[in-house]
Amino acid sequence: MNQIQAEPKTFTFDEFIEWYPETSQLRYELHNGVIVEMPKPRGKHSKLTGSLIEKLLITIRETAKGDIWFIPRESIVKPNRHQSGYEPDIIVLNQETIDTETRWESESVIQNSTSVKLIVEVVSSNWRDDYYDKFGDYEEMGIPEYWIVDYAGLGGRDFIGNPKQPALFVCELVDGEYIKKLFRGSDVITSPTFPKLNLTAQQVFDLAL
Repeated sequence: MNQIQAEPKTFTFDEFIEWYPETSQLRYELHNGVIVEMPKPRGKHSKLTGSLIEKLLITIRETAKGDIWFIPRESIVKPNRHQSGYEPDIIVLNQETIDTETRWESESVIQNSTSVKLIVEVVSSNWRDDYYDKFGDYEEMGIPEYWIVDYAGLGGRDFIGNPKQPALFVCELVDGEYIKKLFRGSDVITSPTFPKLNLTAQQVFDLAL
């Protein structure tokens, strides 16, 4: 006798926010209506993310943006689709426009691209989310700059080559579409948001060590 597997319950973004445990030690995202428990950043992933945040904060202060741009401990980005919601590894927000975010104070929800200067996703085993879903959703939202930091070379061969090797992509929004630039090894990263950021791709990858 064949068993019929029940379809997972689907949620809207608002239902997801209402469901999200306020004191949870885990991270969750909403993907096409399905709540997904995200791998909690650990080890190298966590070290790279924390160290890169520090590098970005130093650059923010050096460019006299310290009172304007900030990196929150956590936030949830609501793309245009009503059944998805993401918690970026790093997000740089603009204090000057955060007042337009009606759900920021109560729910840490970001809905407007004008509030965002940069989003960084550090690739883990669920690499398709970063290369496909988030790439498309951040682009459609109008997020001006999006980094994909694939320090362990986990992404698809169509993106990072065969054999696979570490890669860092800077995606710049131009006329509503992302222009994606690949950086490896000694390539100096060029960032529209952080033109004074003097880091090579390898120096970013080494932050995980």
